[in-house]
Amino acid sequence: MSNQRKRLTGEREDEDDEDAEGIGEWERAYVDDRSWEELQEDESGLLRPIDNSAIYHAQYRRRLRMLSAAAAGTRIQKGLIRYLYIVIDFSRAAAEMDFRPSRIAVMAKHIEAFIREFFDQNPLSQIGLVSIKNGVAHTLTDLGGSPETHIKALMGKLEALGDSSLQNALELVNEHLSQVPSYGHREVLILYSALCTCDPGDIMETIQKCKKSKLRCSVIGLSAEMFICKHLCQETGGLYSVAVDEVHLKDLLLEHAPPPPAIAEFAIANLIKMGFPQRAAEGSMAICSCHKEVKIGAGYMCPRCKARVCDLPTECTICGLTLVSSPHLARSYHHLFPIAPFDEVPAFSSLNDSRRTLGKSCFGCQQSLIGTGNKPGPCVTCRKCKHYFCLDCDIYIHESLHNCPGCESIHRPKSVSLMEE
Repeated sequence: MSNQRKRLTGEREDEDDEDAEGIGEWERAYVDDRSWEELQEDESGLLRPIDNSAIYHAQYRRRLRMLSAAAAGTRIQKGLIRYLYIVIDFSRAAAEMDFRPSRIAVMAKHIEAFIREFFDQNPLSQIGLVSIKNGVAHTLTDLGGSPETHIKALMGKLEALGDSSLQNALELVNEHLSQVPSYGHREVLILYSALCTCDPGDIMETIQKCKKSKLRCSVIGLSAEMFICKHLCQETGGLYSVAVDEVHLKDLLLEHAPPPPAIAEFAIANLIKMGFPQRAAEGSMAICSCHKEVKIGAGYMCPRCKARVCDLPTECTICGLTLVSSPHLARSYHHLFPIAPFDEVPAFSSLNDSRRTLGKSCFGCQQSLIGTGNKPGPCVTCRKCKHYFCLDCDIYIHESLHNCPGCESIHRPKSVSLMEE
């Protein structure tokens, strides 16, 4: 009887193994996540959408921390033009699959989103890409202001090989950023996958060289905390953090998109010569100075040397003049005077007098702030105009609009009000 029971038990285990092997990769992802446990029911027993207020609160707190740190001191000022090199670890450690489907795929996806967000927040700044593989640092792209160029170069080099060398990457980046003008803010952002570094020399000397060159180095680790990475960030004034999952990695990357608070000795005030080129005609033909080839179509003409360039902002490859457009310059100005963070309003059991006075809807999108059961939903209020906003409008105002609609509606010119009357 015992042998028969063992035989039956063994057959059941074999059947379970066969069922597990028969599950596809896309099915196993849902089984591992157990996303059905997040479903919620209302009073009538029907399924209702998942509450994403926790995600909104996390974004709000992340933005609030950055704004509070920026306004903490009086000698803090923001760099107008940033020169950032993104160093990506493409060693064999990037092929690990603890981040699904792999570290290298997750890094590439979030770096693409970061590049677009970076240029949206810093339209006059420039980015360059450096990869580490086989113990050697390679330059994927030079400093430039075209996001499509960087993304195309990044997606064409997704291959994990060999060991990682942090010293070679720092030496290469320091060589490139040493040519940056003194008014530019020099930064390095390293996405490091490995747990060791194979260096040809003394990396401590390289770290001191970066510190002397005023390079602000930040590291985001994908494995575990490393002493040498933490020491690098402490010496150069950067940030060091380790991502625990994909969502955390995305948040850590986006924290580097706004200009960091720069101590006055790192940001040198200086006059910059800039040119505002005119857009060429659609059907015109000219030699592009960026790609060294004949192109037909729209472009921009340098006002000094009349050379043709494709995108703005950039530096003229012929005369070296910084070429920008007026909207780019205007969008860079708001970082010098950020909006004060809104105060979070706690949930009330019933509407109080102040909420009745200013209305039950968001001042920005006019959506109702009253949740289910006549319970007010989460919202924030401006310290100056005392208007209420929902969390979506709060994030949009501080990260994209950079103006409070309530304050702008109060401080209208007198001439406009007289004309309306």
